[in-house]
Amino acid sequence: MARRVLGQRNLVFVGLMGAGKSAIGRLVAQMLDIPFVDSDHEIERVSRMSIPELFEAYGEPEFRALEGRVIKRLLKTGPRVLSTGGGAFMNDTIRTMVLNDGLSVWLKADLDVLWARVSKRDSRPLLKTANPRQTLSDLLDKRYPVYAKADLTVWSRDEDKDIIASETVMALARLGRGQDTVPIP
Repeated sequence: MARRVLGQRNLVFVGLMGAGKSAIGRLVAQMLDIPFVDSDHEIERVSRMSIPELFEAYGEPEFRALEGRVIKRLLKTGPRVLSTGGGAFMNDTIRTMVLNDGLSVWLKADLDVLWARVSKRDSRPLLKTANPRQTLSDLLDKRYPVYAKADLTVWSRDEDKDIIASETVMALARLGRGQDTVPIP
């Protein structure tokens, strides 16, 4: 049922850094037996630069423009699971493309879970600030009302990734049965 709900559309994961979009997305793609692609990896592949290098060399506006072009191209063929960068869904054009041409899943997590995950690495350009936890909190406050526009919301929490992936597939199946609300565990 979950696979049938997609048709030829992409299942697009949105959410803040550390929510698990790539890890959960890979597992969901395996469960649905469709390909997985990470938009950040695709951006790095086409630009031959890492995300931090792109931010440093060109700034966030130019990175976001490239991100939009890559996501637009990726949305043209499906079905597949697509993990997007945390800021992608904040862009009106990208969000409209995702909502019109894909099926979006917001992996929602609380600040403590996100911080525990992202503080392990020093590769997040937006967190290179004097107080990265506060920056992450500010991003959460700013972005969560926009992420809430996604088709589905699934809680990402300190739980086995297989469980979160299974809950995502179940939420997709419920959507196919006309149950557009997703119970929060």
